[in-house]
Amino acid sequence: MKKALAVATLTAALAACSAEEEATKEDAPAPAPETAAAPVTDPEPAPPAEEAPEEVGDRNAYFGDLHIHTQLSLDAYIFNVRQTPDDAYRYAKGEALTHPAGYDIKLAGPPLDFYAVTDHGVFLGVFKAMGDPDNPLSQHPLASEVASGDPAKAVPSFNRLLNGELQADADGGSTEGWAEASADAWSEIVAAAEKHNDPGNFTTFIAYEFSPVIDGAKMHRNVVFAGSDVPDKIFDSTISDNAEDLWDWLDVQRAEGRDVLAIPHNPNMSNGFMFPDNWVDGTPIDMAYAEQRMRNEPIVEMTQVKGSSETHPDLSPNDEWADFEINPFLIGTTKDAKVSGSYVREAYGKGLKLQAENGFNPYAFGMIGSSDSHLAGAGYTEDNFYGKVGVIDGLPRQRGSVPPEGVTSWDEVPEEDMDSRYAVWSASGLAAVWAEENSREAIFAAFKRKETFATSGPRLKIRLFAGDDLAEDLMTNPQAAASAYRDGVAMGGALTGAVGPGFFAWALRDPNGAQLDRLQIVKVWVDGDEAKEQVFDVACSGGAEPDENHRCPDNGASVDLSDCSLTEGNGSDELKVVWRDPGFDGAQHASYYARVIQNPTCRWSTWDAIRNGTPPRPDVPATVQDRAWSSPIWVKPAG
Repeated sequence: MKKALAVATLTAALAACSAEEEATKEDAPAPAPETAAAPVTDPEPAPPAEEAPEEVGDRNAYFGDLHIHTQLSLDAYIFNVRQTPDDAYRYAKGEALTHPAGYDIKLAGPPLDFYAVTDHGVFLGVFKAMGDPDNPLSQHPLASEVASGDPAKAVPSFNRLLNGELQADADGGSTEGWAEASADAWSEIVAAAEKHNDPGNFTTFIAYEFSPVIDGAKMHRNVVFAGSDVPDKIFDSTISDNAEDLWDWLDVQRAEGRDVLAIPHNPNMSNGFMFPDNWVDGTPIDMAYAEQRMRNEPIVEMTQVKGSSETHPDLSPNDEWADFEINPFLIGTTKDAKVSGSYVREAYGKGLKLQAENGFNPYAFGMIGSSDSHLAGAGYTEDNFYGKVGVIDGLPRQRGSVPPEGVTSWDEVPEEDMDSRYAVWSASGLAAVWAEENSREAIFAAFKRKETFATSGPRLKIRLFAGDDLAEDLMTNPQAAASAYRDGVAMGGALTGAVGPGFFAWALRDPNGAQLDRLQIVKVWVDGDEAKEQVFDVACSGGAEPDENHRCPDNGASVDLSDCSLTEGNGSDELKVVWRDPGFDGAQHASYYARVIQNPTCRWSTWDAIRNGTPPRPDVPATVQDRAWSSPIWVKPAG
């Protein structure tokens, strides 16, 4: 599957909307800015938190985003995004930007610690060049439409370009100059990352997105380089849409001294193909596949604006928390994506089965989140959400969180007009690591050892250790992290030959967010020839204890849907526990990861409705319980 298929199938993905239809709506012009998103203000000081021990040990938590698009991405450009990589890094450091719909956007919290601009490698910078009157590509027959900022004109031209139609003589088009435009754009990405990298304060990574779509399945990867030495030309999906070819190229880069990794895009839209049973040629995956994939893809993006990919209710019917920000659709459609093969927890079980049966595991990856914002920056919190794709979903009515103009009740909206594509967007997410310092070297090393975690937006902190020799006093030890590093393994690691390990799980709230509800450990294991899973509540807010079914009681927290004010109930600022698996069997292959659940808050769609004086949309949740996930620890039998 090479160039022709890659270009043709990318059309549906990057259009990501029936823009011709959207652009005819009367609400295309921006309304008063206050109805579009939260006003840009400095955040209020955080309420005082409960006393918690000082973080100790040799690593700290750092938060960032490894999935950001600017005007150099062809889809962002047709959505009227004109921000540059330089703008993106300024946003991450706390500056405001102007949204394509006309209002200002800004982080609701402090600056981020690390950031990567990951513009689409396919036709990188070409559309931006078409919009530059000083560039010869501005004379392209469709340049004026592509650069118009009007999706009704831009998207049809965009589709024709992607399908190669303009290479036909009848269209008078040409691809001459496209390679130069892409080379210039790549140089711009590199220069911006180098300019803004500030070791100890703010870390940037040189990166791009490998963007194939195969039969509607989104198989994207973000390619992230460790340092300043990067190739002059990137490997994009016009060369090959096969991730295996990308891995070969990454191996070559590494052999030439450039450390690099690829991060699979939120896999819920992969239509079951992200975690396959076979090589692309149909051969069953083997040790070589597992080693190459893990060498090149040690972590996976499992939450972002297009939903969560931890698990799905159909895959985890006994997990009452599985139905979290599920996006059921293939990209750019309302067609349901295949569930099996598209979610991380199921992949953990598949990998453990392969490990038990064949001695290799291609799915032993850590977890991160990111945003996939096409606006150069994202809001990351429910009350600061402003969509993903510029003029297409930048206003509440466009993203379906308020009824159409002139309608005051959702009962008056015909079912066929209840477009859910953007209503299922998530105000997510963030990548996070535990690292010695805020630098490229330390953070990239954390990626490789998988000491990473994902959040759905809030800056929750979570960590997990395991070991037979973990001290029982970790709950009260002010040097708990240092002790756990010394006597056990951290998340992302493996424990071999354990006889009865203790698990030290620990979570802290976002100082500017809601309190915590519960801390959980999710176990996935192989019993015979079957992968199984179980969720344990291991620490409950307010000092409550889990019951005999390993569940915490309701802590009484609630949300007033008239103004989104919170009743914290018995929420906690910190949850921690030393826990032992009551069903531990040292002869089984297993993985364990921690998940912390925040108290409920208004979902972004409810914030939109309240600000616009309309009722919340009834077919999406009014509230959400944001969360964070640690990377797993894998437990292997001796020998």
